[in-house]
Amino acid sequence: MKRIYSIMILMALPVVMLGQGWPSNYGGVMLQGFYWDSYNDSKWTNLEAQADELAEFFSLVWIPQSGYCSGYNSMGYDPLYWFTNYNSSFGNKTQLQSMINTFKNKGIGTIADVVINHRKNVSNWVDFPAETYNGVTYQLKSTDICRDDDGGEALNWATSHGYSLSSNNDSGEDWGGMRDLDHASANVQTNVKAYLNMLLNDLGYAGFRYDMTRGYAASYTGQYNAYAVPTYSVGEYWDGNVSAVKAWIDGTKVNNVVQSAAFDFPFRYGVRDAVNNNKWSNLSGRGMIMDANYRRYAVTFVENHDTQYRDSNNPQDPLNQYVEAANAYLLALPGTPCVFLRHWMDYKESIKQMIYARQLAGITNTSVTAQQVSSSMNNYYAQRTTGSRGILLAAMGSTTYSIPSSYVLVASGTNYRLALSKTTETAWASVPSGKRVDPFDVTLTAVSQTAGAQIVYTLDGSEPTATNGTIIASGSNVRIDRCLTMKAGLLINGVVTGVITRNYTVVNEVYDAYEITVYLKDPTVAPNNWPRVTYYCWDSNDVQQCGNWPGETITDTRMVGGEMFYYKTFTITGSQYYVNFVFNQGGSTASSHQTVDVTGVRETAFFEVTTQTNKYQVRDVTDTYLPLLNGDFIMGDVNGDGVVGIADVTDLIDYILGGDPQPFIIEAADVTNDGLIGIADVTDIIDRILAGA
Repeated sequence: MKRIYSIMILMALPVVMLGQGWPSNYGGVMLQGFYWDSYNDSKWTNLEAQADELAEFFSLVWIPQSGYCSGYNSMGYDPLYWFTNYNSSFGNKTQLQSMINTFKNKGIGTIADVVINHRKNVSNWVDFPAETYNGVTYQLKSTDICRDDDGGEALNWATSHGYSLSSNNDSGEDWGGMRDLDHASANVQTNVKAYLNMLLNDLGYAGFRYDMTRGYAASYTGQYNAYAVPTYSVGEYWDGNVSAVKAWIDGTKVNNVVQSAAFDFPFRYGVRDAVNNNKWSNLSGRGMIMDANYRRYAVTFVENHDTQYRDSNNPQDPLNQYVEAANAYLLALPGTPCVFLRHWMDYKESIKQMIYARQLAGITNTSVTAQQVSSSMNNYYAQRTTGSRGILLAAMGSTTYSIPSSYVLVASGTNYRLALSKTTETAWASVPSGKRVDPFDVTLTAVSQTAGAQIVYTLDGSEPTATNGTIIASGSNVRIDRCLTMKAGLLINGVVTGVITRNYTVVNEVYDAYEITVYLKDPTVAPNNWPRVTYYCWDSNDVQQCGNWPGETITDTRMVGGEMFYYKTFTITGSQYYVNFVFNQGGSTASSHQTVDVTGVRETAFFEVTTQTNKYQVRDVTDTYLPLLNGDFIMGDVNGDGVVGIADVTDLIDYILGGDPQPFIIEAADVTNDGLIGIADVTDIIDRILAGA
């Protein structure tokens, strides 16, 4: 009997160990893989293509809610389908699973955005989709809606239409616009648990980010996680009061074990106040990370999709300046830092160096941190965090604060300096891994207590030793003029330690520029009825490409697949070059009659305007129309009238014989898609007409 009892304890032990909200001593950094309206940058295919680069810096990537929301251009916060439809604004289910699997193979866990406070309806105020998963049909009922939803409006509608709601009021804050779910309902709990199980075990997510956890009692998050047992769980308990966030974390306990971490909003507000007001003493003591009992459960951040500046009508609550400094402080402290995608894109080089410094110091979510010094004039502040390998000092604000001689400066910028203690015993490179256009120099520095410590490095990916590699003095430069892997370490008394690896790609050949065409499906017809079509464009260098706002009125049109498209052609001039767009109606109404930003366009693309909320939404329909442009029968529509017929043959012959070409001929005349315009194209059109194509 004693033996059986011991076996039962061992079998239960893994569940107890896992169900603790967030791993202890966790050294990873998370990336928020989206910003508001990031429909292009956050496509599953785009994120997957960056897996190699992301894996060097991030252990987790949090992505938008990935189910279909009854329309494209949704950020996922109006969830409709939980189990059966994963054709979202960011890609389809196949692309989603491919990205998750690629991330997993590279050592990156994917965090699902779990939106269960509320849910969208199919056709009226109270109906939800019926979905079958693993042979079981799941469906929420009208009686799963909180009785006081929408301040009583839901109840009034339901009563007048013969429906019943739950007898329970909301266990958290009410939110209008969609139905608030009653988590006391056994049916809601059954649906949610099955949904979470599907996210982990079928789609392969590593954990959850719970949206709007102020909307329902913390105990339900605890209950759901105790069932699903995710490795990672973080709740969006939006409150600047540190006691309130701690109370929510405690509220998730099951059997006195915490079941979820939380975003450290108090930390974020401290950083915002410091950088926006240039008052660095505001960093002092802010956030859960300052409490040894809670820093394990603190997911820190300085900006997210709800706080970022969106536009003049939606300014939100952004960082107004010193974004790099904010990220430097974020990455130098304990907790699990979450870097905002827009910041990663805009300040990638500096953020990489900040993450390296964190990694080399060995900082985790439970590392000890303490104030180093604060200026009585509020013009500087310094915090030191002790990791498993060294101490990382973040000196914020004015440079009048002198970094102690026991540290080595490794990264700096406006209003921030990061320094590693000499006890870290590591090599340091002045340039992070990545791609650059031309040859460049890397400065290698010894971070060591040993005076005169040397650096030994290799450029072929091999391990540097006292006899393998080039030996240089600390502070020397190394020229990088090709694609290579550098490894560099400290050489002290014939022994090499503190080896770092950097992967460099140098693109120094002449770039072959190419043209792309950006098409917009005709919005001048119903249901949008725009008076005109205007492109406002700016490139990756923030240079306007279509004139000042509201941009250039577009008049060129083309029939593709039987649909009219407006279009404009652009030239891509470099490997890092792209074009961004706001499509609008021009004239005096442009400020209020415009689309969301469409960013990062490097290839010929097709877009269509969909619904208007505050701004018109845009759907990428390239996959539908590009094949018709590049070789299918529509290429035979030489005159662009939407019909393939004898008139196309006549126009093409006229063109070949030197007649007056119609506007569509130049792009459409190469019917056979062989790069030549000639009699073969005429023959091909005739063959297709005779065949009924």
